[in-house]
Amino acid sequence: MSTHTEHQAQQGREPLDVNTPGLTRFDIVREGARRDDIEIVHYEPQVQPGTKAERRLTRVVAGFFLITGLAATAFLAIYIWWPWQYEPGRGGDKFYTPLLGATLGIALLAVGFGILTWGKKLLPKEVSIQDRHEGAVDADGRTITGQTMLYMADELGVKRRPLLGISLLAGLVPVGAVVAAPLVGGLISQPHKNNQMFTTGFAPAEGGQKIRLVREDGRPVRPADISAGGQLTVFPGIEHGVSNRHADSPTLLIHLRDADAQKSREANSRPDVGHGDYMWGNYAAFSKVCTHAGCPASLFEQQTNRLLCPCHQSQFLITDNARPVFGPASRRLPQLPIEVDSEGFFVAKSDYTETVGPDFWERP
Repeated sequence: MSTHTEHQAQQGREPLDVNTPGLTRFDIVREGARRDDIEIVHYEPQVQPGTKAERRLTRVVAGFFLITGLAATAFLAIYIWWPWQYEPGRGGDKFYTPLLGATLGIALLAVGFGILTWGKKLLPKEVSIQDRHEGAVDADGRTITGQTMLYMADELGVKRRPLLGISLLAGLVPVGAVVAAPLVGGLISQPHKNNQMFTTGFAPAEGGQKIRLVREDGRPVRPADISAGGQLTVFPGIEHGVSNRHADSPTLLIHLRDADAQKSREANSRPDVGHGDYMWGNYAAFSKVCTHAGCPASLFEQQTNRLLCPCHQSQFLITDNARPVFGPASRRLPQLPIEVDSEGFFVAKSDYTETVGPDFWERP
């Protein structure tokens, strides 16, 4: 005699043969519950099938799912076709991110309300009491489990209310596409077209004219302006070079001491770095935009030659090509190739040869 049968015999109940013809699916579900020491003491539908109340609630739930589908479809359309490149002024690009957030928020809220309404208003009410039970699952138990899952599917009412199934499908398919959109977006529209992720204000001007390194007030910088062990924040000497229009361009120009500069040159000359001619004398220039989250990495410690980002405490070793040595940053700060022009002012030999800023900009 099985454990289930013994337990039911102890309670004065004859076990029900779940293979008996004529049993309803609910009879098997109730028997399975009893064999797991669960007694269903109350079970009733909240709305009667075929009534106006059921049809009304079905339309409400279907409406939520259809709103989900429309909002998710709008998200995809905006993601693909809305102008997103930054432009000065009040262009349509200013609405790109807010519209993505609004449509995605509406889609998630609608699907949430739809599922809640379905569960709270359309599914039957049930009160069950369960005793603790342990034991292996036998063949009858597997039959009961399968029938229970089928019964749950029946109680969802999708067969009886096809509008729910259609609306759920129409709502969730676009939501699935929304999840995949950021992953396949680069296949739809080239994210690096016009090279905007690889170009800063230090890119040579028309005719190949090299860009000077200037202070915040626009004055160009000479080597003598920075004492040994000192550093200075510089910007591209172009129109609006110190404004947010070129927020990816702030650069830290550092005057290293002789021994430290020699270490830095040796590190730059390694084959895995390839920056052998990026320094000018004892001077090196590195992007000030932290590669972790884009904060300004500007706290330079002369004694250790470490550059600290105050936001999340990432530290970069300047004498080793700004290699991250502490904190969440995982990529070196890009180095700007520099030299001095005929008038004795620092200029950028070229633009940065690596992407500036957080790692996600490097996604191909």
